[in-house]
Amino acid sequence: MKKLIVFDLDGTLAPSKSSLAPQTAGLLRDLLSIIKVAVISGGAWAQFEEQLLADLPQDSLLANLSLLPTCGTKFFQYSGKWTELYSEDLTAEQKRKIIGSLDQAAGEAGYRANRVWGDVIEDRGSQVTYSALGQQAPLAEKEKWDPDFAKRKKITAILGTLIPEFSIRMGGATSIDVTKPGIDKAYGIGKLRDTLHVSLKEMVYIGDALFPGGNDYPAEEAGVVSIPVKGPDDTNLVITTILACLGDK
Repeated sequence: MKKLIVFDLDGTLAPSKSSLAPQTAGLLRDLLSIIKVAVISGGAWAQFEEQLLADLPQDSLLANLSLLPTCGTKFFQYSGKWTELYSEDLTAEQKRKIIGSLDQAAGEAGYRANRVWGDVIEDRGSQVTYSALGQQAPLAEKEKWDPDFAKRKKITAILGTLIPEFSIRMGGATSIDVTKPGIDKAYGIGKLRDTLHVSLKEMVYIGDALFPGGNDYPAEEAGVVSIPVKGPDDTNLVITTILACLGDK
């Protein structure tokens, strides 16, 4: 019997940097009424507030929702208000090294964009994120920049030689996330297990980057049953199926 459904956010529950569709928000609410739910994403806490929480009813069902921003390097729970349980922050020296290496790798790979929208490299405290077209790039531009992840695979290969001591993962439509070594979605899965007292066998993970090098892949490596999706429409079908199965119990 499954007791926890874990989702990625960007590209899974919603398009990159976009709000939940009304259908997805409704399905999530239905899910929260019968089972615990968690969301682990490379996005910062502010992105969770704007992209996820703004479209969910602010009621007691949120107690069934655990939120893990920046690839699980932070953990928030709700008990009348959202409380941060931990934050695996990078040091100033680590951030400087990561930022310099990201800039160098993008240059060596030859993928510096001619036009960007907002910051390309963002310090998220516990994670540094590279967004090739900038943090505010239009979704249509992002979706066509690296649909097969080939460009980011080249950049991450170079990064692996520059900062092998850090965890480097691809996620979203144009992003690369860098965290402390060993601090990735597998770490977040472990924190969910210990905090919620749910075994790995009692979890299901749903994400759009469940391939080697993708930022969802550590969840599968941790031993959680994982379901790959290609976008929110696929996710809605998965949630609908889960609701039908749980409703039969």
